[in-house]
This record gives sequence, structure tokens and C-alpha cells, in this order.
Amino acid sequence: MPTTNPLMLQETREAPQVVERLLRENAPLVQDLIREVRSRDPLHVVTVARGSSDHACTVLKYAIEASLGLSVGSAAPSVHTLYGRSLRLERALVLAVSQSGASPDVVESVTRARACGALTVAFVNQEDSDLARAAEFVLPLRAGTEQAVAATKSYLASLAAGLQLVAALADDRTLSGALEVLPDTLAATLLLEDVASERAERYRYAETMVVLGRGAHFGVALESALKLKETSGLMAEAYSAAEFLHGPVRVVEAGFPILALQARDETAASTADAYRALSEKAVELLLVGAEAPLPAPLRLITPASGHGWTDTLPSALSVYLLAGHLALARGLDPDAPPSLRKVTLTR
Repeated sequence: MPTTNPLMLQETREAPQVVERLLRENAPLVQDLIREVRSRDPLHVVTVARGSSDHACTVLKYAIEASLGLSVGSAAPSVHTLYGRSLRLERALVLAVSQSGASPDVVESVTRARACGALTVAFVNQEDSDLARAAEFVLPLRAGTEQAVAATKSYLASLAAGLQLVAALADDRTLSGALEVLPDTLAATLLLEDVASERAERYRYAETMVVLGRGAHFGVALESALKLKETSGLMAEAYSAAEFLHGPVRVVEAGFPILALQARDETAASTADAYRALSEKAVELLLVGAEAPLPAPLRLITPASGHGWTDTLPSALSVYLLAGHLALARGLDPDAPPSLRKVTLTR
């Protein structure tokens, strides 16, 4: 019989404390890193990650490109580990994100990047890990032990740590201010747990779902779809709200469940238009994030954080609550998903 208070939800509820501790304790480390970044003046950024960590990097890609004007690419670790090639990354800022810091392919990618002159940074929860030793700089996630297979607090910590770096590099006072109150914003988001549980009941018999978002919230869409797969075995797929209308919309028919992530940034108008068009097909929209004038029968509206980048954290947190309670509604244990384990070592 599955627990009624799974570790996944317990760890999700730790998010405000994790983020507060991270922002406070990482502040001097960020300042040291900024001096090095400005001294070496990288021309581009490369991220190295897998799974939830890679979804965090997708959010950070938008934040870095829009705030700093540096192009961001996602590394393919198998280029190093399977194809045996090294990349020319001497003027790159390489950001590796990992909860465990143990996956050999991520470690190898960072080791080779550093050897060729890249400025390497590890966002990692395990500070004594191989990844932490491989990187030149380490920004700890400070999430404490994460036992649930489905990562929650470490994903949110990855976003907070990356955005703290972006805010400092861009000298963005609005973003810095949003980060200061982010723990309170996340605490307010946790008050939505009963609403999330009620919304989850609607989908206890669902077999498929599409998750849509755009811009930074596309990274949240990817993460949301993964969590729905991991915890409930739901065949959930994430798409850009713009790209979905270019072909995948063909699968939609009346009653099709769509989790629609709505941001409070420059993407808001375009995503609202896309969701309005989908509503005309009589799909069932669950609107998550910002409010929007849409005929969505279900809503999970999150508190505004004060900046579009930081709004991604309450959006993701609310979906974690939804996913955890959906698994419980389906009689499943989100802490014991078949065929999965906490750390996957990829070579």
C-alpha cells in the first residue's frame, strides 16, 4: 500500500528552506566566480547535464541568452565518452549541473573542457563528488539528502543557483530582488497543495497528456512531463507552445488533456493565443502559472515572484505537488517507480 505522504512531496515542501540557504551561502562564491568570468570574458556558454538537471539548463539557457547575450549550447557527452573526440572550448563558460555529481559522462565532459582551457563550473548537490573535483568552481546546491527517485528540491535549487549567477553577471537588480523574496514566494506556492490535489483527481484515469510552455517555461514543461512519466506512468510529452501548432496538434481532439504553462514575461501573449486556439478544439486545459483570459476549466495559479525567470520555480513546484498527488490518486507510490533508481550512471 503506497504511503500517503511520500518522500517526493516531503522534499518538495523543503524548497523554501533549500533556496534560502543556497542564496545566502553561495553569495560569496558567486562573487569570486564573477570576477573570474569577467577576467576571462567567455564567448559562449555550454551546459552539461542529463534528466532534470538538463531541464534546469533549458531554463537557464533562456535566462543567459536574454540577459547576457551569450549563446548557450547543450553538450552531447557521448562525443567525448563514445566518439572519443574533444571540443575546442577554450573561450567557453561550461556549466555542469548534477544532483549526484557521479555520472561518468558528465564528469568526463567537464574534465576535457577544463583541460582545453574552458572555465568550468559545477552546480552539484554532492560536494565531495567526482564532478565537484573535476570543475574549477563549485556552486553547491545545498539541498541536503534527496532520497526520492523523482528529483524535486535539487531541480529547484539548480534554477535558483543559476539565476543567482545570471543576476550578478547582468547586474539585474529586479532579478536580484525577486531572488531575495523567492523563499517566501515558494512558501506561498506550497499553500496550493490542496488545490493541486483536487486538480490531480481529474486525471487519475488519464493515459496521455501534453505539457506546453514557451521560453524559460519550456524547461519547466520538459521537467513537468518527466515527473508525470516517472511518478504516474503517464505518457506525457512536452512541446514548445509555438512548435506544437506546427504539427503535433494533429493528435488533439475534444477532451484531450493539456497542461498549459503560462508565464508572466514576454511569452505571455503568444502562449495565451496558442491556448485559446486549442480551446476552440474543446481540449481540456489545465492552466498553470499566471492567470490568463482563457476558457480553461481548471487552474493552478501560482504567486508572482517579481521576475519572469524566477516565476519558473513556483510553476515547477506546483507541478511537483500535482504530480505527487496524481500518483497517490492512481494508487501508486511516487517514491517507487518501476525500472527507475535515484542515480543513473551513463558512460
